[in-house]
Amino acid sequence: MKADRKAEAGAPAPRAPSGPAAGKTRADQALVDRGLAESRTRAQALILAGKVFSGEARVDKPGQPVKPDMPLQVRGQEHPWVSRGGVKLAHALGHFGLKPDGRTCIDVGASTGGFTDVLLKHGAAKVFAVDVGHGQLAWSLRQDRRVVVMERTNARYIDATHVPEPLGAVVCDASFIGLRTVLPAALGLAAPGAWAAALIKPQFEAGPDAVGKGGVVRDPNVHRRVCNMIREWWTGLEGWSVLGVTESPITGPEGNKEFLIAARRDGSS
Repeated sequence: MKADRKAEAGAPAPRAPSGPAAGKTRADQALVDRGLAESRTRAQALILAGKVFSGEARVDKPGQPVKPDMPLQVRGQEHPWVSRGGVKLAHALGHFGLKPDGRTCIDVGASTGGFTDVLLKHGAAKVFAVDVGHGQLAWSLRQDRRVVVMERTNARYIDATHVPEPLGAVVCDASFIGLRTVLPAALGLAAPGAWAAALIKPQFEAGPDAVGKGGVVRDPNVHRRVCNMIREWWTGLEGWSVLGVTESPITGPEGNKEFLIAARRDGSS
């Protein structure tokens, strides 16, 4: 579940728009918010390099106003997914030997859809893309018949009326909320033999006293404490077995280290 992120330390904060630009966001900030760039500095570099497009129109100014429903795409990227978040889930699939093939899945905190994209390209039959925000999911995914778009939906309260079929996989890349809060409802919809993979983000789990300047957690001891806390919580869920925890191959916004946890529900799929 994505929300506006703080401007990168050292970069001037974008001014609040007024007049015709009201309700819009700067292009560089929009790239960060949608998971297409890890920082405003990186977003500005992509724009100035001519790699950012809205449809077939190039976005050529970092301060260009962007509407919430305006599509954005970074071309010439080092990865094939609609956002860099896909790199993280793709790593988890390979590291833990998880296979989406033929499964009905849920993506909690879908945002631009990096995780959803990975699931589909690895053979998922259907993906419920859940996000409390709206207008962020990539256009290509909105048009895909295998994707059920669930915008303005709080994953904490989903049930079988929202997802009327058993889930074979649960994935999560949520921000500004802890896994212990956002995941239980989705995990409760998982079928026997289902698997799950989620990003552990220490900056949203450790508590304010452990988060440094700019919202970054740098202490390895805090990283370990948070990962152990989430592992113990998940191990305590009835019917779930934790497969392991591994570091994400790329950092999150502002350089935060993130970690991937995977688990499997008892029973056969």
